[in-house]
Amino acid sequence: MEQFMINQNTALLLIDLQLGFDNHTHWGGNRNNPNCEQVCFHLLQQWRNYQMPIFHIKHNSTDPNSPLRPNQIGNEFKPLTAPMSGEIVIEKTVNSAFIGTDLEYQLKVRGIDTLVIVGLTTNHCISTTTRMAGNLGFTAFVVADGTATFDRVGFDGTRYDSQLVHDIGLASLHGEFATVLMSDELLADKFWQIGANKA
Repeated sequence: MEQFMINQNTALLLIDLQLGFDNHTHWGGNRNNPNCEQVCFHLLQQWRNYQMPIFHIKHNSTDPNSPLRPNQIGNEFKPLTAPMSGEIVIEKTVNSAFIGTDLEYQLKVRGIDTLVIVGLTTNHCISTTTRMAGNLGFTAFVVADGTATFDRVGFDGTRYDSQLVHDIGLASLHGEFATVLMSDELLADKFWQIGANKA
């Protein structure tokens, strides 16, 4: 992190911050990190204040039983972190925000080479998008306290606690596909050497 510097080529990706994830039972229950959305909002405010590139990723599920399927309330963005006018929205139908979308083009045409990734859920769309970002040559950072997940049941019926799933998911990304860090570390003044919008 010593040589990392946030600049106009650093985009914030907010992934699947949608109302459908408030149905905890559907996703496995026992969600960890209840402060995830507040952390995402704090980061979003920082990016807006510095007029940095922001991408909102929206999942349009093709599963008829999913709370995230289109044309229902669960598909909508959570109000706290909803896009403002002029912020880019990328709609996807699979785990990766790069598959079936023009996200890679939208990033590269703007000269963006570094991604800060937050949202839901740690072991699904965060993980898949981060892995692809790394493979595509982007420098990726995942904010540990800006992600969350739910309990998972293994093939043999073993139930895995959401915090364990979250921690292992992040450990699997760190050092290979991305750098994992906490939001307070990312927001340290030493990494922000660009002028904020004072208007």
